[in-house]
Amino acid sequence: MSARLKLGMVGGGQGAFIGGVHRIAARIDGQWDLVAGALSSNPDRARASAADLGIAPDRAYADFAEMARVEAAREDGIDAVAIVTPNHMHAAPAIAFLNAGIHVICDKPLAASLEDAEAIAKAAANSSARFILTHNYTAYPLIRQAREMVAAGELGEIRLVQVEYAQDWLAEDTSNKQADWRTDPARSGAGGAVGDIGTHAFNLAGFVTGLRAEELAAELTAFVPGRRVDDNVNVMLRYPGGARGMLWASQVAIGNENALRLRVYGSTGGLDWEQETPNIMRFTRFGQPTQLLTRGGAGATLEGQANLRTPAGHPEGYLEGFATLYAEAARMIREGAPAGANLPGIADGLAGMRFIAASIASSRENGVWKPL
Repeated sequence: MSARLKLGMVGGGQGAFIGGVHRIAARIDGQWDLVAGALSSNPDRARASAADLGIAPDRAYADFAEMARVEAAREDGIDAVAIVTPNHMHAAPAIAFLNAGIHVICDKPLAASLEDAEAIAKAAANSSARFILTHNYTAYPLIRQAREMVAAGELGEIRLVQVEYAQDWLAEDTSNKQADWRTDPARSGAGGAVGDIGTHAFNLAGFVTGLRAEELAAELTAFVPGRRVDDNVNVMLRYPGGARGMLWASQVAIGNENALRLRVYGSTGGLDWEQETPNIMRFTRFGQPTQLLTRGGAGATLEGQANLRTPAGHPEGYLEGFATLYAEAARMIREGAPAGANLPGIADGLAGMRFIAASIASSRENGVWKPL
């Protein structure tokens, strides 16, 4: 194997959640070593976090701008940086590292505002470096298989897309590190659930079907008293060619933990997949018994067999989805190849931000249709 690529990280210090997920995922396939970081906006916490992770003191940075400048100048500088901060702190680091010629792997959504997202896109267009957005659910094996089946025409002409993402962890007014920034519009952006999990649902529907929504009509609600961002979202979608979609995202749906579900119906068949049982997918041809497809099992497509890490019957899911994106990013960087259709990038990030902006605008006007 070639020498491991060198990874830096912005955010993800002590007490953070998603930074740990990215670090585990980057290690799974042995393609990356974490060697540098600006892990917290608090200098003491940044140094302590770096020490916890075995990062050398001279590569534990006080801020991301210094890190981008110094790492770009080092002969052994990082190959890519993972940005795992709250939404409002995506744009400035992403632009700094892109301007320094360092590849960026950024958590979703792309930014806190469409204006910031477009600034990142401009920097990416002017940079020799690549930009990857970690919509990890797109890397689940059966989701890759579903995408391949739809493209091959196994469902016929797509008619209906039903996607939902239901959680209940914000059903009450609660205060902790994860809840506080997600319910603060200064850090999350104007969207709450619509940005946090609605973008996942929206992205997944487009990834599998290959369709880009043209218009939407939305109702955003904040059910918890005093909450300044939405915690429940209902959206109708219009796709090219007459296909129609419905999207529901909620963080107040009691009894749901991480219930992301996608159903796609065409003129000759339908697919049904649920994230909480990710190694099973239902496929039905019209007039025939429903088939239960399994991860890497009988009838698996080429995409459905790619990136499998465990034998049939052993679950794969959340961490492995992230790991696949990191492995594909490593391959792209090593080979100098295009990102490919499976690896989410700047276009997917912009689409998600336009989805958020259009949903908010539609809801403010009592659900009028808005173009995307």
